Amino acid sequence: MTSSRGNRLPIVAGLALLALGTAAHAEVTGITFTKSSPYGTTTFGTAGVYEQLDGVVTGEIDPHRPLNRIIQDIERAPRNVHGNVEYAMTFSILKPVNLANSNHTLVYDVVNRGNKLITSFLNVGTSATNPAGDGFLQKQGFILVWSGWQADALAGGGRQVMTVVPVARNKDGSSITGEVRQEYTPAAAVPSEPLAGNALTAPIETATLDNSTATLTRRIHWNDPKEHVPRSQWAFADCSATPFPGTPSTTRVCLQGGFDTNHIYELVYIGKDPKVMGIGFAATRDLVAFLRRSSAPANPLAGAVHSTIGFGVYQSGRFLRTFMELGFNEDEDGEWVFDGLDPDIASYRISLNIRFAQPTRLAGTQHTEKQFPGQEAPTTWGDAHDRFAHVDGGLLDRCRRSNTCPKVFNTVSSTEYWQAGMSFTTAEADADADLDIPENVRIYHFASAQHGGSPPAAAASQNAICEQLNNLNSYTYNFRALFLALRHWVVDGKSPPHSRYSTLRRGTLVPAHLVDFPSIPGVTFVGNFNSRQVLDRGHDFDAKDESGVVEEPPAVRFTYRELLPQVDADGNEVDGVRSTQVRVPLGTYSGWNTRKDGFGKPDLCDLTGQYIPFAVHKADRKRDPRRSVEERYGTKAGYMARVKEAVDEQVEEGLLLPDDAATIFAQEMGRDIGL
Repeated sequence: MTSSRGNRLPIVAGLALLALGTAAHAEVTGITFTKSSPYGTTTFGTAGVYEQLDGVVTGEIDPHRPLNRIIQDIERAPRNVHGNVEYAMTFSILKPVNLANSNHTLVYDVVNRGNKLITSFLNVGTSATNPAGDGFLQKQGFILVWSGWQADALAGGGRQVMTVVPVARNKDGSSITGEVRQEYTPAAAVPSEPLAGNALTAPIETATLDNSTATLTRRIHWNDPKEHVPRSQWAFADCSATPFPGTPSTTRVCLQGGFDTNHIYELVYIGKDPKVMGIGFAATRDLVAFLRRSSAPANPLAGAVHSTIGFGVYQSGRFLRTFMELGFNEDEDGEWVFDGLDPDIASYRISLNIRFAQPTRLAGTQHTEKQFPGQEAPTTWGDAHDRFAHVDGGLLDRCRRSNTCPKVFNTVSSTEYWQAGMSFTTAEADADADLDIPENVRIYHFASAQHGGSPPAAAASQNAICEQLNNLNSYTYNFRALFLALRHWVVDGKSPPHSRYSTLRRGTLVPAHLVDFPSIPGVTFVGNFNSRQVLDRGHDFDAKDESGVVEEPPAVRFTYRELLPQVDADGNEVDGVRSTQVRVPLGTYSGWNTRKDGFGKPDLCDLTGQYIPFAVHKADRKRDPRRSVEERYGTKAGYMARVKEAVDEQVEEGLLLPDDAATIFAQEMGRDIGL
């Protein structure tokens, strides 16, 4: 490990190198370094050799400080001798061995279900044997940091988790109980399910094995009537090894005959012992603030961090939106935590600061987990009035009051429009006018891309439950250019490219029924989309802050009118950040796909998009209205001329780096397009 001056500090497993916690000032109280290892043998340009540091951070939260009072159930958490609430989490740092060679920007990658994502997201060609891939982030000199924040994420597989998290109790020390809702849409038939829906998340245990106070229902489509499963046909039990009624279990549910792939199963039961999940926001705030500003010898980055960027993908992006809205970008000294934020493929918030929170759950798609918390207003960055939800304001309200607002890139795919109400970030709740976007915010919609994108030059593949091939449209190279633009905006004040997204005024954002998708043989298009709703979750739930205690299931009070990106004659979106593949298409790329028979067809295939290739020759088109590859480009040389024009345009627009433009050209030169 090195300090900013390059001095070596010993790392001793199990040795706490920092102890600062006091009753008066409770934040990071201890750091235990458990491992230091070189990051391969590669030298990353001027940044040099990298190393990885791993360990555990301990901290304390003062429940009386104004910034912490918003944490749900913090007043019900156990206290230490200082009257503070304790926590611990694993962390990992990837940095140049010589910090003087860094670019002095700390990027905090909010882990997704405990997993690190930024390296595989922005470095091309990563693998188990080559975790750095082409080393894009390292060559820039970034300092990368990860830590646990999700209190129900289980350890293992290199995941970053919270290792100590308080459990809320009643004043007399007894267990808190309350309604919990779970949902199951298995991709393969199974005899029983973990209550949490997956094996990597700690379940909310049932308070009793008696299912007389619980209900299990099933239906094929979300709007179908719920069919109650008789209590004699299911049990809180594990049937993975023992047939129904199985082995009694407080963490699993078993169904006679098993859970099939064609139904949505919903379980409502009484859970117990809620964790104080919102503490993950404060723990993240305090760790980043410590690494950024502390001069303590135990800070491995002391003096080296001049700017900070928070990055998160989907669940993690929703974390950042909520982190901002709840005021956690102000640390306990009143200073900024993040100078810049990039919540990627996130248009909603996360259900973390809620009793019996389930942050792993989606904020909802058209078929799956549709009514879990997260979609509540505000969804806008700036001021807005939602007369249906009776909410005024935006996600930046608190940071504006404390003067701690960062520069924000909100990057999204097409899927966020079809499945997660992205239009309500840029348009009025009435869906009749565009909103003004704050000066510190840019919004980039990766046109015709699926949730999470696709690796560059990926081969065609198919999700087992979806009708069409997965979307091959990659926005990795566009994202790399924009990520560096965000840093330049933060560090140098250099204005980034203007926002690129579909709007009402340009006619590129339209009511759902006006999307002019072509009729393509073999492709099911029935105009499905996930409708956003105003949901009544009970009087103890604060919808504006996405916090509190929810009643299950919620009641629908209003369904918004959805707006979606318009498409051209090929079915590709006409506005936003249009990649080379969209500008010079070989097929139709969309942010939605349709479920197969036996999996809830024709509902949408959750977060998966689709790729529908063009016919190569006109004679192969048959009833396909889209022009063939031959009709479009004539020859491979004609295709490459269009590719060259497209990459040059993107470089000029600031949406592509010159080196990546050359890489795309070489990749397309090697692609067999059938001509």
